[in-house]
Amino acid sequence: MHMADALIAPAVAATMFAASGITTAYSMKEVKQENDPRKIPTMGVMSAFVFATQMINFTIPGTGSSGHLCGGLLLSIMLGPYAGFLSMVSVLLIQCLLFADGGLLALGANIWNMAFYGCFVGYLLIYRPITKKKLNNTRIMAASILGSVISLQLGAFSVTIQTLLSGITALSFGQFLALMQPIHLAIGAVEGLITGAVIIFVYNTRPEILKTETLKARMSFKQVIAILGVSVVIIGGGLSLVASGNPDGLEWSIEKVTGSTEIEAQKEYSSAVDTAAAIQEKTALLPDYAFRDSESPAGTSFSGVAGAFIVAGLTIGLSLLFKLFRKKGKTT
Repeated sequence: MHMADALIAPAVAATMFAASGITTAYSMKEVKQENDPRKIPTMGVMSAFVFATQMINFTIPGTGSSGHLCGGLLLSIMLGPYAGFLSMVSVLLIQCLLFADGGLLALGANIWNMAFYGCFVGYLLIYRPITKKKLNNTRIMAASILGSVISLQLGAFSVTIQTLLSGITALSFGQFLALMQPIHLAIGAVEGLITGAVIIFVYNTRPEILKTETLKARMSFKQVIAILGVSVVIIGGGLSLVASGNPDGLEWSIEKVTGSTEIEAQKEYSSAVDTAAAIQEKTALLPDYAFRDSESPAGTSFSGVAGAFIVAGLTIGLSLLFKLFRKKGKTT
């Protein structure tokens, strides 16, 4: 669901940067108050996990489309909504700057569409109430699917509203909406199944990570983190090679309306789009998750593993900074 810069006007982009920026600042304030020593490695490995799984586009049968995990709900269940949101910001920032996945001008919108709804709607309003009184495998799976579906529906609707407000005349609002919502219904259901499977694994091995101790831990914390870490390498370095080549839900919807997966930027703000593209051209060392001017699969594997480590490093670095600031705050 990563929006390209041509889909958003500068005024709408600035509004979405402000909304996402305020949410990021508030989340940083909340995370700084936390004091869970296991949160830092969990944030690192789970943000890397979401980065790697986003490289695997799965085919939506009978449509010619594909989808991938958003990850906001998964991260929020594992880390809480504020740490989950910050982890999603790290993932989307690295994807944008290093891999040119999603426009730089559209980054604020992408953070809002892909992180906000999953972390603060899918988790707080859907998942947590369903699992609060009684936690078991069935409830986890049901809450994950419902939370994912609703989060994706809100994200898809948000994209159509942002393009409407941006005056994207190539996209008929009614047609675009009628394509975006149902295709993301299917993508949300698959995301819910993946999210539920990961959470059930954690619930049955180290339930205290989910702030519950109704079950006895079957593995050590290090073992669980190690298994998730190995999964990151396998997914990012190996399974990413067999990702679906079909356009994702957003590109597929655009193609159905316009005949192409890409559209030209509106003339009145083409200079802003060109400037953003020029910046990304310099920062994107592995554009489209590949070596420059190469179609070697080694570039995809390298991108999957390197990107996951960079995202994990960024998330862990931010967590350590929060910890340092918290200590300084206590000593002053």
